[in-house]
Amino acid sequence: MPPGTITALTLQAGDQERVNVFIDGQFAIGVSVYVMQDERLHKGQVLTQNDWDRLEQAERGSKAWNAALRLLEVRPRTERELRDRLRRKEFLPDQIDRVITRLRDLELLDDAQFAKLWVANRQNLSPRGAQGLRQELRAKGVNREVAEQVVAETTDPDSEREACADVARRAVHKYSNAPDRMTFNRKFGSFLQRRGFGFDTIKPVLDELWNATRG
Repeated sequence: MPPGTITALTLQAGDQERVNVFIDGQFAIGVSVYVMQDERLHKGQVLTQNDWDRLEQAERGSKAWNAALRLLEVRPRTERELRDRLRRKEFLPDQIDRVITRLRDLELLDDAQFAKLWVANRQNLSPRGAQGLRQELRAKGVNREVAEQVVAETTDPDSEREACADVARRAVHKYSNAPDRMTFNRKFGSFLQRRGFGFDTIKPVLDELWNATRG
């Protein structure tokens, strides 16, 4: 539409944080009030093609920013998760990069903090072994070094054994009727391995529970 002159700026009826921009008497674009302020839009302003291009880019960036904030309001996310969601919303790579950088600068996006929260929630609600925690964090997009460091800081052999024993005690009724120890160890051990526990942690737990179920 530009070049042209802004003839009106009106608040949208359904959203008081958005403004309709009219150029030469015709509706041209809807923008956020923040974009309007940043671009210093005003009635009587003449927009060149460069002005229009900059305005469109600013509005797309504003939409990407708001989309990212809404996603983070639902739950914490890793950088990769957020990038993937914004791509699915068809934002451009450069818009996504700017949003990610801004979120990092404001400490609203931090994979290490995400990893710590994820591990804490897992241990409280559905315990996993260190191996399982690392795998889950990697699947979420946390890089290997961060995943290794966070898991190392939040777990130790004693807590790992306690978590394994807790998970096993709650599930032992499913395997207590195994006809022999080999079957018990194979099926119950596979279950605990799927929960991310290692063999050295699982074995003494299985020994204890086998004896308890046969006592």
